[in-house]
Amino acid sequence: MITLFISDLHLDECRDDITQAFLRFLNERAPQAQALYILGDLFEVWIGDDGMSPYQRQIAQALRQLADQGTQIFLMHGNRDFMLGKGFCREAGCQLIREQTLINLYGQSALLMHGDLLCTQDREYLRKRWRLRNPISRWLLRHLPLSTRHQLARKLRAASQYHTRNQAQKITDVTPEAVQSYMARYAVQVLIHGHTHRPTIEPLKVLGQPAHRIVLGDWDRQAWVLEVTERHQYRLKAFPL
Repeated sequence: MITLFISDLHLDECRDDITQAFLRFLNERAPQAQALYILGDLFEVWIGDDGMSPYQRQIAQALRQLADQGTQIFLMHGNRDFMLGKGFCREAGCQLIREQTLINLYGQSALLMHGDLLCTQDREYLRKRWRLRNPISRWLLRHLPLSTRHQLARKLRAASQYHTRNQAQKITDVTPEAVQSYMARYAVQVLIHGHTHRPTIEPLKVLGQPAHRIVLGDWDRQAWVLEVTERHQYRLKAFPL
């Protein structure tokens, strides 16, 4: 038995290479897994379930086909697709999970996160995140006309890209204090997250005990997949697009 973890695909119609790699993954590799966890930023942008494009419905149908074959699919919000809702999940046959989710991974507790909350030095981003994610903002966004949401999404995406390019690398990466704090709070020795686009398996100690932080890679130049076996083997693999 294996469980698969991916994040930061940033699926978009203009990146057919990523789309085709993901569809191959769903058809060839994912059906062998007991479960698939998508830890945020499945899509480059999401303006609401009522604004699903034919391309996004194609992705939902591919996920539904995998779910119908018996693989459980769990989906977490990222910073680009935090408006994903129950409508998409029903169509895709997946379950939406919280931003901090504790799972039993073959007898071992693991904490799952998208990863942006671990970047505590990036205060400008965290302030914008709070403003966009609070319930009032979400309600307002859902009730804007689709054309307005499209315009806003383009502006937010451009601002995010500019911010990332112009910030020092250490500011947009996680802080060790945040990693330690979350892992100690949830009493886990395994943390799996994405967001930073810096794939690694990092050994560390939490409360004096051996632990690991596993960072998923983004799907840009190659596709990154974490495989976890029932024997607690963690394999972070990269595949060509």
